Amino acid sequence: MTAGLLGSTQPLAECHDLALVDLDGVAYHGHLPIEHASDSLAGARQRGLRLLFVTNNASREPEDVAAQLSGLDIPTTPDEVMTAAQACAALLRTRLEPGASVLVVGGRGLVTAVEQAGFRLASGADDAPDAVAQGFAPELGWSDLAEAAYAVAGGAWYVASNRDLSLPTARGFAPGNGALVGAVVAATGVEPDSAGKPAPTMYRLAVDRVGAQRPLVIGDRLDTDLAGARAGGYPGLHVLTGVSGARDAVLAEPGLRPHYVGADLRSLLEPHPEPEQAGDGWWRCGARAARVVDGVLEVDRQGPQGIDVVRAACSAAWTAADAGEAVAASGVPQLTA
Repeated sequence: MTAGLLGSTQPLAECHDLALVDLDGVAYHGHLPIEHASDSLAGARQRGLRLLFVTNNASREPEDVAAQLSGLDIPTTPDEVMTAAQACAALLRTRLEPGASVLVVGGRGLVTAVEQAGFRLASGADDAPDAVAQGFAPELGWSDLAEAAYAVAGGAWYVASNRDLSLPTARGFAPGNGALVGAVVAATGVEPDSAGKPAPTMYRLAVDRVGAQRPLVIGDRLDTDLAGARAGGYPGLHVLTGVSGARDAVLAEPGLRPHYVGADLRSLLEPHPEPEQAGDGWWRCGARAARVVDGVLEVDRQGPQGIDVVRAACSAAWTAADAGEAVAASGVPQLTA
C-alpha cells in the first residue's frame, strides 16, 4: 500500500464494510462528546458501514465501554467493542493451552478476558505462572509490578495489553501502561510481546470477528492507531480531534502516516480528493496547494481554509522527506483544518 495519501471519489463509509474506531479523541473526549461524532457515526451506519470500537484500554469491560458510548448517543452493544484485554487474552492463546496459569497485573477487564479465555489465575510469582499479562489499572502499585518482575525473571512469558506511555485524563496526560511496563522491563531486561496498538493484533482479531473484507481504521494518534493500521496493511483515517494534530501528520515518518486525513468524523461521509503534483513543484488538493523549498513547507494562502491544505501539505512534505530532503519542524507552519 502506498506511503502517501489515498483518494476516494465516494464517501469512505460507502467504500468500506467495517470501521475500526478508536475511542478517546475520536468518539469522545473522556466523558464528553466530540462534536459531530454521534451524527457522523449514525450516518455511516445508515450507509451500511459496520462499526467496531477498538481501544487500548485493558481495564474496562466491553459492557462498560458500550454503555458509555450509548450514553453519548452512539448506540453500541458489547460485541461491537474490542479491548486490549481481549486481544491480550487472544495472544496468550497462541502459545498457551486452556488451563495454563497466568498472573494478571491489571484491572477487572483484563482479569475477565483472561478467565474467559480459559486460563487459571495465579495469585503471585510463587505460583510459577506460565505467563504474566499486564494491563493498566489506576490502582496498580509497586507490589504488583514487583510480582510481575519476579515471575518474568523466573521464566514466565511476558505479555502486555499495550505499551502506551501516556493516557489522557481530565487533568492532562498521565503515565500509561507502557510507563508501568517500563518498570518491569527495567527490572528484568525482558521486553514483552504486546497485544495492543501499534501492534496490529487487535485489528486482525476485529476483522476476523466480523469477516470484513474492506476494513478502515479510524484514529487520532499516529503512534498507535495509524501506526497499527500501517503495520497491519489496513487503510487508516486520521481525524484531527485528539492527540496528533495536522503538523504531526505533515512531519510523520512513513510507518506512522495515515492514508486519509479528516478534520473530524464527518470525513467518513465525504469524498477524499487525492492530492496531485503539478509541474511547478506544488502539490494541489482542491483549492489549496503546498510545496517544500529548502526544507521549509510553503502553503499557498489563496483559497479557503480547510482540510485540503493539510492534505496538500502532507503530500508535499512526505514526498520531500522520502526523496532525502530534511523537512524541519520549525519550517512547518500551523495549519487550520
